[in-house]
Amino acid sequence: MLDINKKIEKKYSDLGENHETYLKGLYHSKPINYWDYVEVDTLLSLQKPRTHFKDETVFIMYHQVTELLLKMMRHEVEQIVDEKDLDEKFLITKIGRLIRYTNMLISSFDIMRDGMDYNDYNSFRTILTPASGFQSAQFRFLELSCTRLENLVNEDGKKRMGTKPNIEAIFEHLYWKDAGFNRKTGKKTLTLIDFEQRYLESLVAHTKKVRNKTVEDRLLQLSKPSKALKEKLREFDRLYNIEWPLVHLRTAEHYLNSKGENKTATGGSEWKKYLHPKYQQRRFFPSLWSKEEKSKWGTEHF
Repeated sequence: MLDINKKIEKKYSDLGENHETYLKGLYHSKPINYWDYVEVDTLLSLQKPRTHFKDETVFIMYHQVTELLLKMMRHEVEQIVDEKDLDEKFLITKIGRLIRYTNMLISSFDIMRDGMDYNDYNSFRTILTPASGFQSAQFRFLELSCTRLENLVNEDGKKRMGTKPNIEAIFEHLYWKDAGFNRKTGKKTLTLIDFEQRYLESLVAHTKKVRNKTVEDRLLQLSKPSKALKEKLREFDRLYNIEWPLVHLRTAEHYLNSKGENKTATGGSEWKKYLHPKYQQRRFFPSLWSKEEKSKWGTEHF
């Protein structure tokens, strides 16, 4: 007990503070409980359906769970980006966590396919227009922290870009822009317009902040990355950039095209094309994949 008292006194002394003042505050404070610490009441009050369909609440909660998982992933990635003295053990641990969270995203997506009534979903989804999961900014921040910006441009985009484009110019050709930008007419969907008005400036600023510090950059800065690390990175890349988009695609096909109706997505995107990893060509660690593997990216023979 004496040891902890000395540690407390030293802690606040180093801050130029009187430790006794803080101890008095501790004496008068109430014990913490689970519901306040986790903010349970607030969390459970965040579902605000817009129709009478019961499964709309399931739809909202699932997307909120997804956003929390993405935040957990960003939390791990940001530690990699900010770590000054990065070693392999630290990196393998963090990538292992990212793999675990990605597997949770993939396995939990069954809720979207089988956890809602088919007819009810296809009724209440119409009130979501022009909102779309495409507008998840955390998804964009995460990929920008994982890899260099040019890796988020597919082959068609690379053909359009000039030589030595700056960050702002590269952003005009990112794979996800094609989900809401008709390059023939020059028109953008309201989904993309709203998203860019809300997040584009901060996404560009984030890209500049993490330049030369992304997870891919940290990999390339290692002199001799081990086989174990490479395998972890490849697994994360495959899960997040192939399996995760394919789960989205199959679920979209279930609701939008399973009866040959070919419904449009709420965000107005060409979902069959946009969601497929073969079109996105998003790879976080391209140096770890062979030319043949890249050519088969997202195919059933991969």
